[in-house]
Amino acid sequence: MATVAEVLVETLVRAGVRRVLGVVGDSLNSITEVIRARDDIEWITVRHEEVAAFAAGGEAQITGTLAVCAGSCGPGHVHLVNGLYDCHRSRVPVLAIAAHIPSGEIGSGYFQETRPELLFRDCSAYCETISQPSQAPRVIEMAIQAALGREGVAVVIVSGDVAAMRAPSDAPRVSIRKPHAIVRPSDADLDALVEGLERARRVTILAGLGCAGAHDELMAVADRLAAPIVHTLRGKEFVEHDNPFDVGMTGLLGFASGYQAMERCDALLMLGTDFPYQQFYPEKAWIAQVDIHAEHLGRRTRLDLGLVGDVGNTLRALLPRLSKREDREHLDDSLRRYRDTRAQLDRLASGDYKRRPIHPQHLTRVVNERADPDAVFTADVGTPTIWAARYLMLGGMRRLLGSWMHGSMAAAIPLAIGAQLASPERQVVALAGDGGLAMLLGDLLTIVQHGLPVKVIVYNNGSFAFVELEMKAAGLLPYGTDLENPDFAAVAEAVGITGIRVEDPGKVDDAIRAALNHKGPALVDVVVNRQELSLPPTITRQLAGGFSLYLVKAVLSGRADEVIDLARTNVWR
Repeated sequence: MATVAEVLVETLVRAGVRRVLGVVGDSLNSITEVIRARDDIEWITVRHEEVAAFAAGGEAQITGTLAVCAGSCGPGHVHLVNGLYDCHRSRVPVLAIAAHIPSGEIGSGYFQETRPELLFRDCSAYCETISQPSQAPRVIEMAIQAALGREGVAVVIVSGDVAAMRAPSDAPRVSIRKPHAIVRPSDADLDALVEGLERARRVTILAGLGCAGAHDELMAVADRLAAPIVHTLRGKEFVEHDNPFDVGMTGLLGFASGYQAMERCDALLMLGTDFPYQQFYPEKAWIAQVDIHAEHLGRRTRLDLGLVGDVGNTLRALLPRLSKREDREHLDDSLRRYRDTRAQLDRLASGDYKRRPIHPQHLTRVVNERADPDAVFTADVGTPTIWAARYLMLGGMRRLLGSWMHGSMAAAIPLAIGAQLASPERQVVALAGDGGLAMLLGDLLTIVQHGLPVKVIVYNNGSFAFVELEMKAAGLLPYGTDLENPDFAAVAEAVGITGIRVEDPGKVDDAIRAALNHKGPALVDVVVNRQELSLPPTITRQLAGGFSLYLVKAVLSGRADEVIDLARTNVWR
């Protein structure tokens, strides 16, 4: 008979898992000892368990298969929580092993005791405790199947002493695989969708993550409807490339052209998206939504028709029912607006500006031009996400990962670690904010320790820049947003990573080229403009009023230099 730890590891291997990320601890000893003795699975040591969870999420997004992280009892598994929230909200299959205190001490207020089932319940699709060895095979298999089948996090809680006990079986009882079902709306629902779309004069498509794998079908339907396609940030990597109907994004990070294409339509077709910002939906249009998750229907905006189905299968069934629309005025007008918007954005990213500090748009454009055609990009929340959304062209083979739903700081480097572990030969580029990098700075050491050739581009503006922008928009003077940063390139060199610091706009291209061509890990610390504005696609009266109030307060409080810098950077160019 095998131990519970042996059953766990054997089941993971049979499910295709090749690594477990975490920080070792005595309550994990039985599990790590089993991993140590095998050559078909490895333990990846990180410096913070939060990084283990985020990195597992990055690995799962790249491979589409199960990834695993682990935390020891008490603080160890508590540190997993933030990363697991991100994995669960991103709907990626991740199994977390939460080691627990000795089973006989549970409920006694023992050293490092927590309540893991309560702790993980809200960030998982499955969370159960192995309290006796006979449970182990079933609980482990159900957890894996839940992570794969429900596309989310599953947590297995096991005390260190239970992990060392003998289990009744050492072989998995079921074939573990990710299910692939064909789901589409009924014929009656499809007929209702056709009726609503054909009544409309101007149809716009809002396409999201659910359009992955349905690119050809999406293009065919857009052509049939003469519909511009607005994409979400999560849909960007699957929708934007080879798309003659694309008019950009809407929302807080979006383009004026995307916003206008939705605002001017009289029918909106939402495909595989749970786009959260209610203020950007059209108020008077007829709206239909197609989503594989029934609970997503109508939770962001009112619906005239909600259909449950996989986007690809639904569009394949819909296409023969649609007649080709001859009136293409709405599409042509939206494409013209997109060309104008794109030209304005590209002008802001040109390399003509010789004055310091460096414009982050220019930096991102250079990264986009120099990176490999199949590069994986990761981006921290805040301004790196804005510039990634506007200036990275994904081209079909590239990927873009980030904490899009959970919105956590410091995700870029952990996601890059997971992506690089999953694809050792692929170029992985982390677009890191200075605040995000500093938050989990220690895991630069993880990159070095495991020989990962991750490239880190630091947007060093000396502030929590997006929070600062939010404060200004609310009419407040920025407070608590200043960051006293080191020379991050020197820090990188100190831990064994090639470091390059850039303060001169004329040296951006050479620095990015050198870093991306370097065989090992590299970090480029770029001093970018703190006062760069990143405005949404439409300016509301409230936003304009908030900024005006901020400008008045800044002058009256003796901070007129901020106003001058803001104007010099964003108006006088």
